[in-house]
Amino acid sequence: MRDDYLKQALQVVQNPNILINLVSRRVRQLRKKNNSSIESLEHLELEDVVLREIFEGKLTYELPDEEPDEDDLSEIISSLASE
Repeated sequence: MRDDYLKQALQVVQNPNILINLVSRRVRQLRKKNNSSIESLEHLELEDVVLREIFEGKLTYELPDEEPDEDDLSEIISSLASE
C-alpha cells in the first residue's frame, strides 16, 4: 500500500477504523468484478485503487444515524459472514 495514497485518504476519512473497513469492503467488490472508477497508467494494487477512489471523491460512505439494536447487529453479522 502506498503511503502517500494512505495519507491522502486519511484526510478524507479521518477515522482509521472506518477507512480500513471501507477499503476492505471495496477491495472485495473489486475482486468479484473489477469495475474501478479510476483509470491509471501504472499497475496499482487493489488497495491503492480504493485509496485513490476515496481521495478523488469517487467513493463515499455514510454512517448510520443511530446505534443498531441487537437484532440489527445479528443481521449485520450474518450478512458479513455470508460474503
